[in-house]
Amino acid sequence: MMFILIYGAMVMRSVIEEKTSRIIEVIISSVKPFQLMLGKILGTAAAGLTQFIVWGLLLALIFVGSSYFFGVDLAPSGVGSQQMGMEQMNQLAQDETQLVFTELMNLPLVSTFIFFILYFLLGYLLYSSLYAAIGAAVDNETDTQQFMLPIMLPLMLGVYIGFATVINDPHGTVATIFSMIPFTSPIVMLMRIPFGVPWWQIIISLLLLILTFLGVVWLAAKVYRVGILMYGKKINYKELIKWIRY
Repeated sequence: MMFILIYGAMVMRSVIEEKTSRIIEVIISSVKPFQLMLGKILGTAAAGLTQFIVWGLLLALIFVGSSYFFGVDLAPSGVGSQQMGMEQMNQLAQDETQLVFTELMNLPLVSTFIFFILYFLLGYLLYSSLYAAIGAAVDNETDTQQFMLPIMLPLMLGVYIGFATVINDPHGTVATIFSMIPFTSPIVMLMRIPFGVPWWQIIISLLLLILTFLGVVWLAAKVYRVGILMYGKKINYKELIKWIRY
C-alpha cells in the first residue's frame, strides 16, 4: 500500500509541477498527451523496480551473512547436544536462531518476491494512472484532496481484509473474492500467496488486474488530454465525467 501511494504521488506531483510551471505547453507540442502520461508512469515504475531489485539483493546478502555470523546452518539439521552453564545458554540461543532461519527457509521466498514485483508493478500502473489524471485535472496539490479518498479507500480496504481475514482464513470466501478484485488484489493476494494459492486463482487475478489497468489508462488518458492545458478552474467529479465523454 505504501509503495503504491508513494510512487503514485510522485507521478501526480510531477504532472502538477510541469503544469503549473507551463513546461507542459512546450512538451505537449512534440509529444501526444497519452504518450507523455504513459512515459511518466513507466519511468517511475522502472525507478521503483530498480529500487526493489537492489533491496532484494541486499536482503539476500544480509540473510546469508547473518547465517554465517550466527553459525546457523541453512539446511535443516537436528538439535545439538546440550551442555551446562554458559555453553548450554549459547547452544539454546543458537538453536533458537537456527529455528528462525529454518522457518524462513521453509517460506516460498523466491516466488513471493517474484509475485511481489508483479503485483507491485500492476498495482502501481493501475493507481498511478488515476494519480496522473488527478494531477492533470488540478492546478495545485491542495486541490487534489477531494480526489484522494476514493483512491485510498480500496487500498485501505485491502489492508483491512488482509489482517482481519487472510491471516485467520487465507482460503475463505472473503479472502478469495478480494484477492480477485483488481483494486485490492495487489495487497490481499500477496498476503495469501505464502499460505499456498492455486495457480488458476493467481492467473485469473493477474489477468483481471491487467485488463482493469488498460481500462483505467484509457479513461485517465481522456482526463489527462483535456485537463493538462486547463488552468484556473475548480474541477469536480461532474466535470471529470464530461471530460471522459469527450
